[in-house]
Amino acid sequence: MAKIFTIHPDNPQSRRIEEIKSALSNGAVMLYPTDTVYAIGCDLNAKSAVEKVRKIKQLANDKPLTFLCPSLSNVATYAFVSDTAYRMMKRLIPGPYTFLLPATKLVPRLVQNPKRKTTGIRVPNHTVCLALLEALGNPIISTSAHLPLDKTDNGKFGTYTQLSLVELFDSVDNLVDVIVDTGEEPTYEVSTIVDLTGDEPMITRKGLGWEAVAARV
Repeated sequence: MAKIFTIHPDNPQSRRIEEIKSALSNGAVMLYPTDTVYAIGCDLNAKSAVEKVRKIKQLANDKPLTFLCPSLSNVATYAFVSDTAYRMMKRLIPGPYTFLLPATKLVPRLVQNPKRKTTGIRVPNHTVCLALLEALGNPIISTSAHLPLDKTDNGKFGTYTQLSLVELFDSVDNLVDVIVDTGEEPTYEVSTIVDLTGDEPMITRKGLGWEAVAARV
């Protein structure tokens, strides 16, 4: 059974942030809200926790995982950012955007795309996420908390079963170690994915805010 931490969404209590940070540092997996969907995540550098996230989501090791960073300067630590990519990201973050970028050696192989050596990175516009990132000092894995049984056969954007907050908590209670409860109801609007590995930016998934990207592509 997961331990639930009730946190104010706009003014997160520092003591509880520190308690969650301690759990993550010790390999905990958590359910937490973001500026898009609720996510399942852990410390990027906690290998056993990353493996547990993959098991929960039933993801093969060749499926890359997205992670959160607190700022654009931090992104540059984990990815090679071209001038073109930098200019686009600077205009869009923080926000509901996942950027595919060439990974540096600091990104664990278990997280990145093994063939392309790329990784997905987000800088969220969410107070609690940013507080956790600052406290932990490491990026946090962020994969949708919508489990395979929650979606229809085609699994496309907008086809998830709508779960209430209580139903979502119940569905993962025995799977994660920590639940971050800000009282925010689950949303089902995913991030927009922008591939910045080529010469020109390319939208590979239209989610929240995709129009702002399209205007710059």
